[in-house]
Amino acid sequence: MASSLFDKEHQFFFPTYKRLTLDIERGEGCYLYSRDGKKYLDLFGGLAVNSLGYNHPRVNDAIVNQLKKYIHLSNFFVQEPQVTLAEKLVAATGYPKLFFTNSGTEAIEGAIKLARKWGKKHGKKDLFGLSNSFHGRTMGALSLTERAKYRDGYEPFLPHTGHIGFNDREDLQHTVNEHTLGVVLEFIQGEGGVNVVSKEFAVELNALREKFGFLIIGDEIQCGLGRTGKFFGFEHFGVRPDIVVIAKPLGGGLPLGAFLGNERVAEAFSYGVHGTTFGGNPVACAAGAVVLDEIINKGLMKNAGEVGAYLKSQLERLRGEMPEMIADVRGYGCMVGVELTRDSQPIVDELQRRGILANSTNVNVIRLLPPLLITQEHCDIFTTELRSILTKFAQQPVQAAAK
Repeated sequence: MASSLFDKEHQFFFPTYKRLTLDIERGEGCYLYSRDGKKYLDLFGGLAVNSLGYNHPRVNDAIVNQLKKYIHLSNFFVQEPQVTLAEKLVAATGYPKLFFTNSGTEAIEGAIKLARKWGKKHGKKDLFGLSNSFHGRTMGALSLTERAKYRDGYEPFLPHTGHIGFNDREDLQHTVNEHTLGVVLEFIQGEGGVNVVSKEFAVELNALREKFGFLIIGDEIQCGLGRTGKFFGFEHFGVRPDIVVIAKPLGGGLPLGAFLGNERVAEAFSYGVHGTTFGGNPVACAAGAVVLDEIINKGLMKNAGEVGAYLKSQLERLRGEMPEMIADVRGYGCMVGVELTRDSQPIVDELQRRGILANSTNVNVIRLLPPLLITQEHCDIFTTELRSILTKFAQQPVQAAAK
């Protein structure tokens, strides 16, 4: 990348992003191509946004066809792309009501407001997230996010919010009661390191909802829409949330999110109590209709489950070969975390030098969020290079970073 571009980035932007030193010219399928002609296998796909990969012809056609009609009307108008996408989401999920937003964090905010409206009528106020969670950058989302990395300096947070230990059944039992409004959770934590809710914790959460009548709010922003081989991540755990939050891949790369509600909360909102200027943009919704069709009807969700299982099995085999380097492999489908015994960033940096893009999160986890059209050949390319890199690093002293 030209140094002048770096200079301008530092000149004009608040220093909030640690950018990759790549100047990407275009993308195709699972690959990105830099301006200097190098090809990269992208295994974190826009942080779970690019489920259909890059330059998908049906998504491109849907965007172009809609922008020729209108790009924006405002939500004073009923818009065909919104209704089409809403109909597909209701049919796919069984949730009767939804609201379109611009992003995942805005969808979390909307879910909080929906829960608060419902709770006002039922005398419930206390809302809890789980430890090691990440729900977004806005103040409501940060109130439910537990990690100090994202919270420090932004206090005070929303009243009547708190946190429960991840997979800590005893803490869950001692925390929730008749005053609890809801528990918000990622059934598969993304930013936290691809941590999976235990079946025992999920069963206990379900039982306590029955006992105390609170809401379960599922954050499916990263693990939803077919990524795990099922439409929603929570389907692996036998729990059906009352409110579900989705975003990332929904708009085919354009900003789009939503929250969906079941019959318990379907009447909580009324005219004028919530709204958005850009949420449900018609161009994004037109792309979203294609995304859902490809995921559900064209086999991508099935492929995510099958190829993801193959990837995980290959990584488990590598873990067996190198237990001194790999502590754990976890996740479902095309959402896999490889926990290392050391800082994962140097390994991710070396992967990049070899033409593979992955993501380091929670200090020592390699997070893989590839497009759902990934193949076994792509998986083999990655595991071969990872084996080579870990063999090289195994000969060096451990420099584990503090969490």
